[in-house]
Amino acid sequence: MLRTLVGFGAFGLFWGAWGATLPAVRTSSGVGDGELGIALLMVGLGALASMRFTGYLIDRYGGVVLPVVVVLFGASGVLPALADSVVTLSAALLLLGATSGATDVAINATGSHAEAVTGRPLMNLAHGIFSVAVVVASLGTAALRTAGADALPVLGGVGVVIVIAGVVVLAPGARENLRGSTEPKPKRRLEPVLLIFGGLCALAYVVENAWQSWSAVHLDTSLGAAPGLASSVPAVFAAAAATGRIAGNALLRRLRPVNLLVAGGAVAAAGSITAAVAGSAWLALIGIGVAGLGTSVCAPTIIGMAGAWAGPERRAGAISTVTTLAYLGFLLGPAAVGAASSVWSLPVALAGVAVLALVVAALGPVAARQVEREPAR
Repeated sequence: MLRTLVGFGAFGLFWGAWGATLPAVRTSSGVGDGELGIALLMVGLGALASMRFTGYLIDRYGGVVLPVVVVLFGASGVLPALADSVVTLSAALLLLGATSGATDVAINATGSHAEAVTGRPLMNLAHGIFSVAVVVASLGTAALRTAGADALPVLGGVGVVIVIAGVVVLAPGARENLRGSTEPKPKRRLEPVLLIFGGLCALAYVVENAWQSWSAVHLDTSLGAAPGLASSVPAVFAAAAATGRIAGNALLRRLRPVNLLVAGGAVAAAGSITAAVAGSAWLALIGIGVAGLGTSVCAPTIIGMAGAWAGPERRAGAISTVTTLAYLGFLLGPAAVGAASSVWSLPVALAGVAVLALVVAALGPVAARQVEREPAR
C-alpha cells in the first residue's frame, strides 16, 4: 500500500510543479506559443507509445518495473529545463511523456494489486494523494517562482525527490510479484469488456480535464470574474477532486464500486450544469467544486473495477489497455470543448460536459453487468 501511495504522490508532485513552471520552460527554451503547442503534443504521443508496452512488462517481470520507470520519470522531468530550441524541447517532452505514461500504468497496476491482496479499497485514496500532491507542488512552485527561481532548480529539485522516492521507498518492494504465475501467457484478443471500461474512463477524463483546463477561462470570459478569482479555480477544482477521492475511498467500504461510479457521475453532471449556466462567478465556482467532487471518483473506480475483473494473471495488461484508451479522452477533452465553444459558446460546450457525466452514470451498471457475464479467462 505504501508503494502505491508514494508512487502516486511522486507522480502528482511533478505534474503540479510542471504546470506552474511551464512559462519558465517556454522562456528558457526560446520557443513561441505555436512551437510550444507542438512540443506539448509530444507528451501525449510519448505516453500513448509506452502505456500498453508497460503493461506487458509488468505482467512479465512484476514489481521491478515500478521503481525503474519512476526513477526514469524523475530524471526525464529535468530535461525540458535544459532545452534551448523547439527540437530539443520536443525530444525532451517525448521522453517525458513516455516515462510518464509508463509510470501511470505502473502505479495503477500496483494499486490494483494491493487492493486484491489486502481486500481493502485503495485506488480512490491513491488518486486523492495525487491530487493533493498537485495542489501542494503548484503552490510551492508558485512561491519559488515568485522568489525568482528558474525552471532548472524547480524541476531539478522535484526530480531529485522523485528519484529518491523510487530508490528508497519503491525499490525495496521490487521483488513483489504482480503476476498470477511465472508461466508465459498466451496472447489474447482485446476483450470488449476492456473497451467498455476504457471508453467509460475516457469519458470521465473528458469531464475532468475539461473543467481543469477551461474553468478559469469560463469565469474570466463568460462571467467577467476578477483575475484573482478566475486564476484560483483550477486549485479549487484540484482540492475538490482530492477531497472526493479520499472520501470515495472510505465510501467503498460500504458501497459497491458501481454504485460509487453512478453517484460520482450524477454529482459531476449536477455540478457541471450548475457551473455552465450560472449567472455569477461565485455560483459557477461552487458548481465547479461539486463537479470536481463527483468526477474525481469515476476514473479510479473504473480502473479498479477493470483490475478486479482481469485477475492477477492479466491485471497490468488490462489496466494498461484501459488507461491508454482513457488517456485519449484526457488529451482530447479540452480540444473538444474548445471546438464546441467556437461553434456555439463556452457555456454551451461545458453544458455538453454535463451530458457526458450523465452518460458515465448511466453506463456504469451496464459495464458492471457485462463483467458479470464475461469473467476474465
